[in-house]
Amino acid sequence: MIQISKHSIYFLIVALLMILPQCQAGIIEVCDRCEVKTIKQGIAQAEDQDTLLIKKGVYKEFNILIDKPISLIGDDFPIVDGQEKGEIFRIVSDNVRIQGLAIVNVGVSYTTDYAAIRVVRSSNFQIEENRFENLFFGIFLEKSSKGIVKGNRIMGIARDEYNSGNGVHLWYSNNILVTDNQIEGVRDGIYLEFSDTIRIRGNESRKNLRYGLHFMFSNNNQYTDNLFENNGAGVAVMFSRQIRMTGNRFRKNWGPASYGMLLKEINDAEIIDNLFEENTVGINIEGSNRITYQGNRFVSNGWAVKVLGACYTNRFLGNDFLYNSFDLSYNSNINDNLFEGNYWSNYSGYDLDMDGIGDVPHRPVKLFSYIVNRTPETLILLRSLFMDLIDFSERVSPVFTPDNLVDAKPKMRVVQ
Repeated sequence: MIQISKHSIYFLIVALLMILPQCQAGIIEVCDRCEVKTIKQGIAQAEDQDTLLIKKGVYKEFNILIDKPISLIGDDFPIVDGQEKGEIFRIVSDNVRIQGLAIVNVGVSYTTDYAAIRVVRSSNFQIEENRFENLFFGIFLEKSSKGIVKGNRIMGIARDEYNSGNGVHLWYSNNILVTDNQIEGVRDGIYLEFSDTIRIRGNESRKNLRYGLHFMFSNNNQYTDNLFENNGAGVAVMFSRQIRMTGNRFRKNWGPASYGMLLKEINDAEIIDNLFEENTVGINIEGSNRITYQGNRFVSNGWAVKVLGACYTNRFLGNDFLYNSFDLSYNSNINDNLFEGNYWSNYSGYDLDMDGIGDVPHRPVKLFSYIVNRTPETLILLRSLFMDLIDFSERVSPVFTPDNLVDAKPKMRVVQ
């Protein structure tokens, strides 16, 4: 006969009490033929940790409040139609998950930022693999933390900035992962303000009205392996520090005020192994200091890099400048930045000792670039012999550019 001590019975009871709440979590089916026919009704009946399994169909609901830790899971992308009456989902509880829904027809307002999903002062949330169409704001995170926004498809129809919102919007939020989302046709694809320790990874942000990515006053963030393509003004990065951007692609951002990326008042950052291809300006830099630009490829841009005022102690190391109309524009007579070991496709020097480094320093700023910045109409003379002559004279005896603005060790072959 097996003897069980009182202590063993006590620990068994404690273990059962710990497991019991998890066992009680249930599944509530929602459909037009189910006992529960609406999402609001399902949320009202749900207990903590329950899952609402929303069957395929159309649910014409808006202002849906999720105020308890539950999961909403869609079966074959049921449509939640807000009928353009306002916000659709608002999460005000920790530990909420929304997955597999098609959320459409968010209301448009000139006084309220209606969103398909708004998360307010919540943590440990997951918004994954949903589809958004005809939206104002897509996913709006407000003073929230420790969440995941993953694998969503956000398709807007923005035509004007004043009546359109952003795809993924973070405001005073931190410790968020935004990954593998597809965003098109909104005002700004991804927008951050006062949001720190954010990871933006593997997203595709295309054809947005203004910026593919836009952030301000947001520090200690990482942006990795994203695509920002064919956006109205490119990407804007402003008033932030400790930024790391690696492996991103900035492509086909064309227009009179467009750029692959604008850096304004950025300090202590790393811009590494990115591609800037076919943009009006690859990187436009203003008031930004102590930034390392390394291993980037600038291919077929109008200007690869434009350096405006108050940019100090920056380093351009081991980048490839390939077939840009202008590799570098520089509007100051003082240079405190280092250019070293870059490859310049228009370098005309030689390498007699065959060590892979040009024997003659390269001056990347053309006099014609200086002229075009002040008189844009002269751009029509870009390929003329006269412009080649004055560029040559500036390289021989620089007048308009700092004497020390040179790459003393230009590479003879592409770096990447």
